[in-house]
Amino acid sequence: MHEEIWRSLPPGAVAPDLERRARFALSLVRPGERVLDVGCGDGAIAARLAAAGALVTGADVAGEALRRAGGRGAAVELVRLEEGEPWPFADGAFDVVWASEVIEHVADTAAWLSELRRALAPGGRIGLTTPDTGPLTLAAMALSPGFAARRLDPVGDHLHFYNARSLRALLADFGFERVDVRRAGGVPGARTTLLASAVRRRF
Repeated sequence: MHEEIWRSLPPGAVAPDLERRARFALSLVRPGERVLDVGCGDGAIAARLAAAGALVTGADVAGEALRRAGGRGAAVELVRLEEGEPWPFADGAFDVVWASEVIEHVADTAAWLSELRRALAPGGRIGLTTPDTGPLTLAAMALSPGFAARRLDPVGDHLHFYNARSLRALLADFGFERVDVRRAGGVPGARTTLLASAVRRRF
């Protein structure tokens, strides 16, 4: 499915909320830090992190995404991940793991977060973004069968839905502290995006 989605996207297509998400990523990373952009897509944010002085590895399960990322000419190491398999990185290899608009597509969230935590150095930081399924979105789903059907497409690529509370609890359950989840985009009560950061517990 991931390859089909990428092949269907026209070259040069700009992802939704790219500027907001890129600014958030840059706010989390310092020059010289080892950063893993997991689910890097076409490398738009990975390239900006590298330009800001980070040592960036971009990883994705889609070969077409990595091909497009490679075409940017950025100083980013690109790695193909096998879906459902352990990541090919040493324990504690990264100071920061960034995953933007990825967690909602992951079939086995527990395994994915376990790998993310393993690849992150103790005391390292994560940054995540994901669509916000807030109260007004839930109300619209309840009141409009058509809207609900579009959001809950049984063959769609969004497998999980998060609000600020559920994402905060999930990250805490998987060994992260100083968890901060903010809503962004849209209007009050119907924000479009969750911006999450957290620190891996040292023990």
